[in-house]
Amino acid sequence: MDKDLPWEEARRAFMREHRSMSLSRRLIGPEEIAEMVGYLASPQASATTGGAVRVDGGHVDSILP
Repeated sequence: MDKDLPWEEARRAFMREHRSMSLSRRLIGPEEIAEMVGYLASPQASATTGGAVRVDGGHVDSILP
């Protein structure tokens, strides 16, 4: 990324060039990760069992390793 670009423009360019398939079409923030941690630690997550929980804004590079 061009270091002279304003943050918002650089963020949009990154998403367009490197995360074009993202469902949310934006970068997620640390507060969104914190919200998931809070949920998983709460009684509301009592029916959530096993598996990985992704907080990635809907971006998946591939389903294969």
